[in-house]
Amino acid sequence: MSTSEMPPGFDALRGFGLIDALMGRRSRRVFRGAEIPDGVLAFRSAHAPMPLSELETLLVVAACGANTGWHHLIYRAERYAPHLSNYAGAAGGRTFPSAAGFHTSKTFYTDDTGLYVLDDRDAPAFAERRADGGLDFDEVLSALRGCVRRVHPGRLRLPPRTPQVEPHNTWVVNHPGTLLVIPVGDLAQQVLLALCYMLQNGLVITDDVHRRPVPGIEQFADIVDVENTWTLTFLEQFALGELAVELGASCYAGALTLQAMGLGGWMFSGIDPFALLGASEDPEVPGMGFRCDRDDRWPYPNPTGLAGVMEGFCPPHHATMRDAVEAVCRRKFGPGGPFHPQTPGPWKDTPAVRGAAEVHGERFRRCVAHQAQYVYDAFGKFPGTVPSIYALMYLQAQHLDLDFYDRFFAPGAYLATHAEHMRQWHP
Repeated sequence: MSTSEMPPGFDALRGFGLIDALMGRRSRRVFRGAEIPDGVLAFRSAHAPMPLSELETLLVVAACGANTGWHHLIYRAERYAPHLSNYAGAAGGRTFPSAAGFHTSKTFYTDDTGLYVLDDRDAPAFAERRADGGLDFDEVLSALRGCVRRVHPGRLRLPPRTPQVEPHNTWVVNHPGTLLVIPVGDLAQQVLLALCYMLQNGLVITDDVHRRPVPGIEQFADIVDVENTWTLTFLEQFALGELAVELGASCYAGALTLQAMGLGGWMFSGIDPFALLGASEDPEVPGMGFRCDRDDRWPYPNPTGLAGVMEGFCPPHHATMRDAVEAVCRRKFGPGGPFHPQTPGPWKDTPAVRGAAEVHGERFRRCVAHQAQYVYDAFGKFPGTVPSIYALMYLQAQHLDLDFYDRFFAPGAYLATHAEHMRQWHP
């Protein structure tokens, strides 16, 4: 479907104001087909569940994670000028910011038809920008469709009950007719990229859990001051925080779009992320099917990846942490990466800009891998104190049951876009 064939709601979406989206944002949970069985707001919808259309689904997912053109990179750091800063992990940008352009997350979603992944983390620009800075949305939508892969048929097998879902969400989360968007981050890769960032800026880690420096780190004194350290737990919590912001910003972009489209829904964290990824050990609750390992040293199962779909940059998906470091460097400096001279980009002389970054040399890679392998050996996993794969913030989208709001709320509980949604999007 091209923009010329879109329903009237698409034009309304494009014309909806940012301030209106910000000030109109509200969690609107009651969907067509929902039931609140008891209490002061007891309600049973008179409507059957109504799934989002393919177009509505693509637009919400696009808001949460679509490629928006070429990443502009970070230009200068005094420590290693005149080289271009070489932090980024991807050449493309998406609808949400990512710390230093690491971009380690992927966008999954589920509806009645299946579990899907929007596999555009390392995609080139969906469309080149016009002189006015705009994008051809037909090109964007076409490229977006090409990046969607179905992981398995049928809705995500995570029943809306405790303990997998928080008690206040059992009546509403992952029910028929709803769209659930699940950004998932590769925290192992996030920490590896952070180790590269640290070394580029003259730092190495020290193990504050076992109260010792990384054994053998002194062999790298020729390239870094080995006394200039960050503690391991600080680094891993820092990386976790950066990744959590990335996932939350993805969902927030989607939440603002719901207001413009007149859809109900909200962003939330009330699903057990371990059960969601696949660590419940209940055959009726396989979740997303990620590999999850267990060890007596760990307080929780450790998800590491979904084979062929999203594999963490750590064992068992890489034989050693040196292999994982090499994979990071291929992503950064190899074909299609942000620092490969032949990767297209937004500059007048793109090869000169991309080629101005210093490629991580052998000693640099060995130092990063030495620290990472130490963490893996000391803790039995990488990272040592946080999960290898991380998920926590989610976005649900659904068709709103206006009857509930008309019955229980004073006027103003929903926007004009909600009141007009059926006419605008389903004429």
